[in-house]
Amino acid sequence: MPSQRVAEPVLAPPLKLPRKAPVYAGETPAQLVRRARKMHRVLTETYPDAHCELDFTNPLELLVATILSAQTTDVTVNRVSPTLFAKYPTAQAYAEADREEMEAILKPTGFFRAKTNSVIKLGQALVDEYDGVVPGKLAELVKLPGTGRKTANVVLGNAFGVPGITVDTHFGRLVRRFGWTTEEDPVKVEHLIGALFPKKDWTMLSHRLIFHGRRRCHAKKPACGACPVAQWCPSYGAGPTDPVVAAKLVKVPA
Repeated sequence: MPSQRVAEPVLAPPLKLPRKAPVYAGETPAQLVRRARKMHRVLTETYPDAHCELDFTNPLELLVATILSAQTTDVTVNRVSPTLFAKYPTAQAYAEADREEMEAILKPTGFFRAKTNSVIKLGQALVDEYDGVVPGKLAELVKLPGTGRKTANVVLGNAFGVPGITVDTHFGRLVRRFGWTTEEDPVKVEHLIGALFPKKDWTMLSHRLIFHGRRRCHAKKPACGACPVAQWCPSYGAGPTDPVVAAKLVKVPA
């Protein structure tokens, strides 16, 4: 059973964060910051190898892979990407691609017709507007076909070294379970969680939470009894708390 949480003193001066009411009864914004950062430190120790699990060698490959990852797994994308990247090494190649040939490659990823359409249009937009080069600014990335804030932040953080928070399904689920925010809207979540951490930590924070969501804090049955941050989590007990039972739920990627 997690140890009883002890209230911590308010920092001086108090932090002003754009939040609703604290999820922990009586928790101040400053205490939320301290709890969230403590949990992040423990997750850093738990997942020292956290990283983007999509395979890529340049910004274009990462951008395309992230678009393809919608409604499928990174493992599936990584299986098709070597063939895709070899056949279409440039934005120009994507822009001029034969639709049926690309659909055949992308079929295992699901929604392959829509994804083919997005990738071809992406190539055309990059050629027409950016000389075939992936831009390194959020405002420009989000205007590209198939590219929203989540995809843009993945590319910025992992291909350009620009800190960004990636609010995917795992990240959103965990920050609400952790009581860091009650917001559902991804853009609001991105800004609210960004206010809790130094900007330099944003990209790795995203990776660590995604790692934790994929390995322990599952959507339907989280491994609470094998969770390293259980003592600070208001959702402890949402899944099995017995260590032996919980350990069997922990997933280790092949």
